[in-house]
Amino acid sequence: MAWVLRRMPAGYHPIVVDNGSTDSTAEIAAELGATVVHEPIRGFGSACWAGLQAATDDIVCFMDCDASLDPVALPFVAGFVQRDEADLVIGARIAARGAWPVHAKFANRVLAMELRRRTGLRLSDIGPMRAARREGLLALDLRDRRSGWPLEMVLRAQGAGWRVRNVPVEYTEREGRSKVTGTVKGTVGAVRDMGALLRAIGSN
Repeated sequence: MAWVLRRMPAGYHPIVVDNGSTDSTAEIAAELGATVVHEPIRGFGSACWAGLQAATDDIVCFMDCDASLDPVALPFVAGFVQRDEADLVIGARIAARGAWPVHAKFANRVLAMELRRRTGLRLSDIGPMRAARREGLLALDLRDRRSGWPLEMVLRAQGAGWRVRNVPVEYTEREGRSKVTGTVKGTVGAVRDMGALLRAIGSN
């Protein structure tokens, strides 16, 4: 996390959501100038929602803080929103060797195919680095508080007529083990959450 915060581009203020950590995450983040938000309800979506509510700028960005993504790419991602060339921009991860477990890479590929089949959106990845306007995101009224949050954002944005696009970002091996992609069980749980959202499209 310290590596990520030290590489934050000028003009970008980091908000770190402490989602029930038992280490010194919050203290380190505060020492490095980040706004720290404590969200006791566990879940990826819970953390992202808390961060979104705490943000005040017109354009907000999301990214993992595990050093798999480099924050120097944020101006590139957010630039498409700033120039009004897109409404939701998602970094398509270009993975270095060994950065992406085989099971997670396969699950992401299948998800992208299903997303295209059901919605027509031609996205290769629905990764965690993304940018959009804050008020627009709040208006989407995202409800998922678990691993379905990233997909729900895409689905609701598409339903609202947003321009959604991928842009390439480098993706390297993370520090520590991910609760989602780091284990088959975690990946299966994420697929289950996202699968429920996709099936809901077909039933509407």
